[in-house]
Amino acid sequence: MKGTIVINEQVVPNVRRLVLEAPAIARRAKPGQFVILIPDAEGERIPFTLSDWDASEGTITIFYLEAGVSTMKLTRLKPGEAVYTLVGPLGKPTEIEKFGTVLLGGGCYGLGGIYPLARAFKEKGNKVIALLEARTSYLIYNEDKIREVADEVIIATADGSRGVRGHVWESIKVLEERGENIDHAHFVGCTYMMMTSSKATEPAGIPTIVSLNSLMVDGTGMCGCCRVLVGGETKFSCVDGPDFNGHLVDWDNVFARAGAYVADENIAYQFHQSRADGAIKEDGCKNCSKEAV
Repeated sequence: MKGTIVINEQVVPNVRRLVLEAPAIARRAKPGQFVILIPDAEGERIPFTLSDWDASEGTITIFYLEAGVSTMKLTRLKPGEAVYTLVGPLGKPTEIEKFGTVLLGGGCYGLGGIYPLARAFKEKGNKVIALLEARTSYLIYNEDKIREVADEVIIATADGSRGVRGHVWESIKVLEERGENIDHAHFVGCTYMMMTSSKATEPAGIPTIVSLNSLMVDGTGMCGCCRVLVGGETKFSCVDGPDFNGHLVDWDNVFARAGAYVADENIAYQFHQSRADGAIKEDGCKNCSKEAV
């Protein structure tokens, strides 16, 4: 299906909120699921965590960073235009039960991704504590929405400009020191944050779930691109996840697979960005002959 853009706006530097018309997805979406989107006919398939949906309006919301060629193309699309392809909801929904006190940690795109989790866990009768992480205070977003459904929100900034100086895993220590009993933890965001946060909850034996953001192609378990090792077994993030036990994930394997194409992605991004900005022409660059290019 094609999703028509309703809103495509920057909320903090390099983080954008994208609202799409997608009635079929909005009717079926559940916390923890994701969609796969292709911005144009030459774009790649990229997974995005669902950050909200409105079945009555027929819309879904995702937050994304401009981190490569396809997200650069997505950034340039305007309301009223449509993405080339939109598929979802995909993945297994998060297990929502009454655990007691639930700790949610989010950073990067995860500040959007933990909102539906917080809402669902609260509706189930849990006490919800949300830890929001960013490098500095002006990169915190979606805080108001999360405060509507969480019992407590703790801010952590790497530079100490607001809240706890540090990261999610360091904020966990603050909760431990005040004697907070955590019954369940769930982390969404960059791989490093999820890994370190999982290691922080392991000594206390806190059941911990992470939403892995593996590379994907088809999203149906056929290509194997998103495979991960969990407890020594091969799993596919698209159909077995994206939620996994953070204490059993082979993080070295996750990092190795995620970094396989970083150099190529950076070169492609720089080239396409320069071409889109007019620094490179279709038949060569402004300062070089066609033969030199």
